[in-house]
Amino acid sequence: APDVRLRLAALLHDIGKPATRRLEDGGGVTFHHHDVKGARLARKRLQALRFDSDTIASVTKLIELHLRFFGYAEGAWSDSAVRRYVRDAGDELERLHILTRADVTTRNKRKAARLRSAYDDIERRIAELAEQEQLQSMRPALDGNRIQEILGIPPGPVVGEAYRFLLDVRLDEGVVDEAEAEQRLRAWWAARG
Repeated sequence: APDVRLRLAALLHDIGKPATRRLEDGGGVTFHHHDVKGARLARKRLQALRFDSDTIASVTKLIELHLRFFGYAEGAWSDSAVRRYVRDAGDELERLHILTRADVTTRNKRKAARLRSAYDDIERRIAELAEQEQLQSMRPALDGNRIQEILGIPPGPVVGEAYRFLLDVRLDEGVVDEAEAEQRLRAWWAARG
């Protein structure tokens, strides 16, 4: 069946270019941050057209992330960067793959081959990491209740900070077992004073 969200993202992914167009010395043209501007403009348009909030969130996320791959094409990412790409894309990862591949177009055959190869590589690395680390359930080894227990603190913003700290450890280093996570949490807590 037609994928309306993907089609809308494809249609609107460069909507931010006119607003971000800048002429450079030497005659070049740039569109810095057209992804972010485009996501904002797309959100406004889709709301005005009365699309549902899930569709709007999906389309704007795809637009906002559609350029991130180009950083990978310029130099291979660390495993941590690949994990963050997967986390940020979330449920839209497959659509993001399709949108990015469709957006990687050029008349320069060598550049097109290099970009295709780089995207093949990132998809391969995502699959490998997913197999090794269960990327779809990317959570730290300790949940909020366990963090409260270990630190002896009540529910509140500090629990969220601790959870984000452990999530960053997970993203940076891969799977960390519960004992190691507890040790890192205690060190983090002690460093906070």
